[in-house]
Amino acid sequence: MQIRIEPLTNPRPVEFPPELGFGRYFTNRMFTQRYSPDDGWHDAAIVAYQPLALDPASHVLHCGQDVFEGIKAYPRPQSGASFFRIDQNVARFNHSATRMGMPVIDPELHIEAIEQLVRMERDWIPNQPGSALYIRPVMLATEKTLEVRASRTFMHFVILSPVGPYFGSGLAPVPVFISHDYVRAMRGGTGEAKTIANYAGSIFVTEEARARGFQQVLWLDAVERRYVEEVGGMNIAFVYDGKQVRTPALSGSILPGVTRESILQLAPDLGFEATEDRIDVHEMLADIESGRITEAFAMGTGAVISLVGRFGYKEKEYVINDNRTGPVAQRLFEALTDIQYGRVADPYGWTRNISVDAVDSAQSVARA
Repeated sequence: MQIRIEPLTNPRPVEFPPELGFGRYFTNRMFTQRYSPDDGWHDAAIVAYQPLALDPASHVLHCGQDVFEGIKAYPRPQSGASFFRIDQNVARFNHSATRMGMPVIDPELHIEAIEQLVRMERDWIPNQPGSALYIRPVMLATEKTLEVRASRTFMHFVILSPVGPYFGSGLAPVPVFISHDYVRAMRGGTGEAKTIANYAGSIFVTEEARARGFQQVLWLDAVERRYVEEVGGMNIAFVYDGKQVRTPALSGSILPGVTRESILQLAPDLGFEATEDRIDVHEMLADIESGRITEAFAMGTGAVISLVGRFGYKEKEYVINDNRTGPVAQRLFEALTDIQYGRVADPYGWTRNISVDAVDSAQSVARA
């Protein structure tokens, strides 16, 4: 496969504001390729960041066939950059595509395209504390049809955004509203796929929660409205008695988070027990009141770890650890980010280092 490189005619200067926020600024270039039944994936190119040209009848606008991922390129202490478990993100991208009736992408080609794009946009990798270059691969259906069926044609693109922490407050605890009347996903649905419909359906409730003074929503299962699933677009975990990290088991309606899996592997090596099981919301709230639950935190690529300081459920509030940062979440956050940013050796083989030496913008990258 060959990636065509288009020259930039009017590149924007690389400038970072004091507060990067999350997903507000974008680099000069993007990667694109297209799919058709006859040609497969083709016309791979790195081009100037630009609006997409979509027909008003494009399938994604009417049936929502779309999947995406979230990956980060972390600055290294000396030079270069690193990806954190990018192979897992690419595998999940293909899993989501399969669930949504879309074609998969060769994992090696997918990673190759991302690496080349990051190399060319190396100056956009920020060095502010807690910052990184966020990578957003997307696949969407482009066939011009209003039929309810799988599209025949698709576009795959990758854009880059220099970001700070997802929540500007860093590890400061956030308030979370527990939704009983609305659900995010159900078993047999698309909850374990990273697709736009899962997020679109959460927006109304999230805005309602914010109006009540909460920042995120904790979702319960769709059948019994009893078992804890996810918080916002992230996985959730609870710390029991200051030593056990407990997270809901994957059920088919919970997204299998890469950060979640990493924390489950990392926690025992730091001296904490890690378990996956069904968590009853009523038992969980009772455990907060009794003091058994000493911390709660969300896990995801954007925030890494985000602490929960209080829950709101049916007009009652439940405060955790006096709304303060807890030692277990702090330890997990430091250990994980130390690996991601290369401050310590990676004993798990999670990081993939790349050189970001100068790249000839006129060249094409060929692969046998």
